[in-house]
Amino acid sequence: MIVVFNMRKVLFVCYSTILLCVLTGCWSSRELTDLALTTALGIDYEDDQFIITAQVINPGEVAGKTLTSRTATSVYTAKGDTMFEAIRKLTTVAPRKLYFAHIRVVVFSEEFARVGIGSSLDFVSRDHEMRTDFLFAIAKGQKASDVLKILTPLEKISANKIYTSMEAAEQSWAPTRVVQLDELITSITAKGNNAVLTGIQVIGDPEAGTTLSNVERAQNNAIIETNTLGVFNSDTLVGWMNNEESKGFNFITNNITNTVEWVDCDNGKITFEIMKANTKSDTSLVGGVPIARINTDMEVNIADVDCSIDITNQKTIKTLEKKLNEKTKQIMQASIEKAQEYRSDIFGFGETLQKKNYKQWKRVEKRWNDLFQNKLEIQVNVKSQIRLTGTTIEPFYQMIEDKKNEEG
Repeated sequence: MIVVFNMRKVLFVCYSTILLCVLTGCWSSRELTDLALTTALGIDYEDDQFIITAQVINPGEVAGKTLTSRTATSVYTAKGDTMFEAIRKLTTVAPRKLYFAHIRVVVFSEEFARVGIGSSLDFVSRDHEMRTDFLFAIAKGQKASDVLKILTPLEKISANKIYTSMEAAEQSWAPTRVVQLDELITSITAKGNNAVLTGIQVIGDPEAGTTLSNVERAQNNAIIETNTLGVFNSDTLVGWMNNEESKGFNFITNNITNTVEWVDCDNGKITFEIMKANTKSDTSLVGGVPIARINTDMEVNIADVDCSIDITNQKTIKTLEKKLNEKTKQIMQASIEKAQEYRSDIFGFGETLQKKNYKQWKRVEKRWNDLFQNKLEIQVNVKSQIRLTGTTIEPFYQMIEDKKNEEG
């Protein structure tokens, strides 16, 4: 019995030792001091070669409490025949090996996006270090490297500024679209659907924006602005929407969290805060003609009155609702017309038809782009309801006008 007991102890120790060797969690660990934490990638294309720009954190400047003359980030650039080759070449100029798990944004130059972004997405989706929660953007009319070099106030790391600006603009103004890797790949590969990406621009003096003086003044030499959408056909950028058309896209695709719109009233304007918008769309094929039906319901508050109007009168409220309905409808129709110019169904009307009636879709699948551009009938219906008019009953505008008239 004693021998059996001792043998069990010996076997237990042997198995435990083997498991400790095999299941150790640190076999592939790398020290933080050996890595360069990358927060953004810029992808340019020139002379049939990839030009990759990496924005890397300077840890001492981000975490340190003492002020220095160094910036919070550094940028490194390398060129290669493939994206992976260019990234590996970055090791010749970067002080450490780049680590991609903390990337916030990937920025394409407009020139590269017009060639096609598919080759870069293969690397981004294949690389095991990269997570999928970063955002994509296009440097409108500029190089991606120029955007990543700009120093930004408030946010020491400009990649964080771009990320938060895109989110804030989508949630509070609605001319942008937050797109992550999975959604982008799905939209550029799906039949009957196409992608959009937010456009960003350097406004001001790009060269002065790369110096510390850009964040040492109340008025910056250069800022990064996000307020438009780029339209894709497959993986190729084909054009741009303006601010209102981009907002119309988000209305149609039910991506409005909160935004602002105004209508004319008498000799001024009245502004609404759209608190809630719910859009449902449906696509059908009638006599070989595709019909897209879009229904939007909105709840709005009066935010600003710059005209003489009685907002306590229910007839006035109904009139304002009708004006807002018509204005929103026009914005949505303008967005569709612009997409038709580009022969790009970014709204997923074709994909909706495919899911609803696969047999009908197969009959028109090969000529869907032509049908979308030339034959698609659009039926837009918008209903709004003004919920709150604010705490001021009589607009200050009327009081000011009355005072002017009295004083002659």
